[in-house]
Amino acid sequence: MKRIGILSDTHSCWDDRFVTHFRGCDEIWHAGDIGCADVLDRLATIAPVRAVRGNIDHGPYIMRCPEVLESSVEGVKVWMSHIGGYPGHYAPGVRRMLIESKPRLMIAGHSHILKVMYDKELNLLHVNPGAAGYQGWQKQRTMLRLTVDGDEIVDLEVIELGKMRMIK
Repeated sequence: MKRIGILSDTHSCWDDRFVTHFRGCDEIWHAGDIGCADVLDRLATIAPVRAVRGNIDHGPYIMRCPEVLESSVEGVKVWMSHIGGYPGHYAPGVRRMLIESKPRLMIAGHSHILKVMYDKELNLLHVNPGAAGYQGWQKQRTMLRLTVDGDEIVDLEVIELGKMRMIK
């Protein structure tokens, strides 16, 4: 059994509540638009991190994060990318990659909109944790936790970090 913390679109934002909410997680997954290496370094003090780069991520450290990450946790195959779309509206080329890869869990960021949907056709759970940072148009900052237990994905929790505020 593995407890996973999932976030995206931090845009260089660090929030000490990341520690509070991800303490006890076995891994943390960041679905891109990290913003700066410091965010990944600080997350790594909580638990091992898997991350993909987003469209704002540049530089040597962030470039070590792949655009697409395929992995397995317990008995669940995972596919993660920053820009992925969602069931019925996948980004160009993503549906083909999902058909070839056959993941049970798809993680994507980019939209800043929290979305959890099951794709019956591809037999996968799509998860977008929303945005944990302050950049963007989302009204609420969010991230997620879930548990992978054998081949089951259970106990998905939405974590609200608060309403957006203006940055001066």
